[in-house]
Amino acid sequence: MADGGVKLSQIFKAWRHVFKLDPDRELSDEQLEAICLSGSDAILVGGSSGVTYDNTVELMSRIRRYELPCAQEVSTLDSVVPGFDLYLIPMVLNTHQAEWIVGHHRAGLESYGEVIPWDLIASEGYIVLHADSTVAQLTGADCSLDAGEAAACARLADKLMRLPIVYVEYSGTYGDLDLVREVRRVTDEASVFYGGGVRDYDTARAAAEAADTIVVGNIIYDDLKAALDTVRGVHSIS
Repeated sequence: MADGGVKLSQIFKAWRHVFKLDPDRELSDEQLEAICLSGSDAILVGGSSGVTYDNTVELMSRIRRYELPCAQEVSTLDSVVPGFDLYLIPMVLNTHQAEWIVGHHRAGLESYGEVIPWDLIASEGYIVLHADSTVAQLTGADCSLDAGEAAACARLADKLMRLPIVYVEYSGTYGDLDLVREVRRVTDEASVFYGGGVRDYDTARAAAEAADTIVVGNIIYDDLKAALDTVRGVHSIS
């Protein structure tokens, strides 16, 4: 999927709009076709709970009928499926629980370090900001950060850890775009992803003006037409 010598692990640099599909939620073939032919730049497969090897394989095999890039966001080791274009590895930066920063990652390397396709790996520095979300409760994230504190997390990811992605995650609610803009302002090398509450053309356009890439998820399952409109919203400013 990469052109002109671009590393596969950097293909996300060209993404402006991404649909995130949850293997634990249902989509008809017609709905999936509409998503994959919408003009979105990529499909991201992952979720905070209920993700298994079997339901991930099933969803990936259906997506593979289409041409757009398909990445897996790895949430558990036993749900990792061969055959994706890219694997995104989340590290939660605003938690005091070390297992969500390096602990689970080290365990994975102990078991699979010799067989990991490193050219297909990109790490994400997550800043989780919606306290009621599943991911915040699972990881013990401190969601009370102000813009300056979030910017410090972004600098940690970008400058010290050299992570290629900083992911500002509001997960189910529309976030503070001024905070997102501040994160983007202090980030030099990493791409800034935004996820949370993008539900229509206008919210997509506004979020895309604040971040490098927006990730659209929940609205797919609530209102597919509105979800498809988010693609137009993003690409109207690209």
